[in-house]
Amino acid sequence: MSDLIFYTNPQSRGRIVRWMLEEIGEPYDTQIIDYSDLRAEGYRSVNPMAKVPAIQHRGRTVTECAAICAYLADVFPQAGLGPRDDEKADYYRWMFFAAGPIEAAVSNKAMGWEPTPERERMFGYGNFERAIGVVDALLSTRDYVCGARFTAADVYVGSQLMFPMMFGLLDKRERFTSYAERLQQRPAYKRAAELDDQAQAEAEARQPQPA
Repeated sequence: MSDLIFYTNPQSRGRIVRWMLEEIGEPYDTQIIDYSDLRAEGYRSVNPMAKVPAIQHRGRTVTECAAICAYLADVFPQAGLGPRDDEKADYYRWMFFAAGPIEAAVSNKAMGWEPTPERERMFGYGNFERAIGVVDALLSTRDYVCGARFTAADVYVGSQLMFPMMFGLLDKRERFTSYAERLQQRPAYKRAAELDDQAQAEAEARQPQPA
């Protein structure tokens, strides 16, 4: 058994972490968790929130996609996905901007709700257009979050843009689609997508067929 265990479901944010795992290039074991098993005692001992993904590395558990991406970049520095000294400000700022304001803005919009102008100050993202516009402006000045070089921040920020675009929750702005195209050309992204697509197909094949 590997020192690194990945708990996921191919129809979840686990796709973000799968991509990150393929980027670092280290061996890992995968445990596919069916949604019906998320609240089972066995998995709740891994993540009491009953959410995927999660990883266990040498007996320690990490949850939350942004935290997992940052952790893996840190503990596997040979992959070159962590920030250099001059990249740290952008790396941490934008990774956690995506984990906070962008995630909240997109989730609320998906539920059909946005704060009124009078209540925008209560929410970390203010309003949807402002939060998305800030990232649009960032990508007008650079190819990747930290400049000219791909880092773990791009795994997370890119995913937080690509998934909403896929489901029609975010307009396919020119800068976002160009950024997504660069990311999707990465061999690790392609490998991760193939692995998750295969896992999903296998899960569907196991489903009882109608009589």
